[in-house]
Amino acid sequence: MTEYDYWKIFPRMPRKVTIGDITVRDGFQHEEKFVSTEAKKFYLEELIFAGCRDIEVTNLGNPYLMPQFKDAEELLAHLRSDRFKKRCERKGINYDDICLTCITIREGAVDRAIRLKEQGIGPDRLLMMVSTEEEHHFANSGTTLPDYWKECERSIKKCNDAGMIMCGTVSTIWGSPIGGATELKDAVEFSKRWLEIGAHDIEHADHDGSASAPDVYRYFSMILDEMPDTSLHIAHFHETKRVASASVLATLQAGITNFEATLGGLGGQPANFLDDCPTRGTGDYYYTDPRYVGLVTLEDTLVQIDEMGIEHGYDVDRILKLGKFMEKTIGRRLRSEAILNGRTLKEGHMQFARPGLKGRKEKLGEEPGQKLPSDWGAQAVLPEK
Repeated sequence: MTEYDYWKIFPRMPRKVTIGDITVRDGFQHEEKFVSTEAKKFYLEELIFAGCRDIEVTNLGNPYLMPQFKDAEELLAHLRSDRFKKRCERKGINYDDICLTCITIREGAVDRAIRLKEQGIGPDRLLMMVSTEEEHHFANSGTTLPDYWKECERSIKKCNDAGMIMCGTVSTIWGSPIGGATELKDAVEFSKRWLEIGAHDIEHADHDGSASAPDVYRYFSMILDEMPDTSLHIAHFHETKRVASASVLATLQAGITNFEATLGGLGGQPANFLDDCPTRGTGDYYYTDPRYVGLVTLEDTLVQIDEMGIEHGYDVDRILKLGKFMEKTIGRRLRSEAILNGRTLKEGHMQFARPGLKGRKEKLGEEPGQKLPSDWGAQAVLPEK
């Protein structure tokens, strides 16, 4: 007999997940206009009020390279303020449940985070990043993999001593936009290396939409075979071919419980132009069409997981409303379909029903709810072959 119970077919698939939001950092880093500090504060607050508990606030790297984040300290100070804490309390949110993450690609940014921590406005969690493909890693970090690993080792010790935790990202798992195909086993080994040098958790990143569902399932199955604690692992997918929702599903089937997304699917390589001025960013873009760059959308991913009956902790309608706001903030149509079409309503959309069905059934002598002719058998009988 065929097994129809999805959770029996995929026994590792979770009943509850965590979805972190990285809109204000990863999403906005790709934008070629400065998103106002007030808008950033608004979305950080509203995402938390809508249910987000793991949120990326900003990038603590040199704002000369990424001026989008020149307001980093103001954002952190805002989220550490007594005013914001009181707003959380009034809404029944335990402030201590919120984890504020900042990106610190190089050791200098880690040192900056430590100084902010000493001032009382530092993040809870930092993030450093390696790519399994060294050309891509060099484009992101400016140094070699061996040299960077030693820098990460030093930085994690500093970070932990200061009372913060470090997330280690592994990128180019399913392919590199620069060097091409990669080996899954390299990413598994890199993940283990992060834990070996003291990282708290691991972000497994598809940074250019290279992933396919079978390889995603294979990879995360390999990961959980080697490191079965699901709290260690976060799935991060970019959307370039409209197939990332299949990768999300494959990740769930493999047993991963933590995901990341952005409103509208914003994000991508750091901008090398801001407002009216060229900036450094990470150099030339490694894509040809900006319409096909970004992450999985928080709105669509949330609806997908919600309609599977998996617990997530968000107010879905509030997130869909935020998605509509984000299109106004950015000034263009973004990538969420759910903000246009909403969720699948079990009660239907009866406002679109045509008049007269009840009267027509009565005229034909049919019972309410009758769907087959009355002289037909109770069950269909298939013709013999």
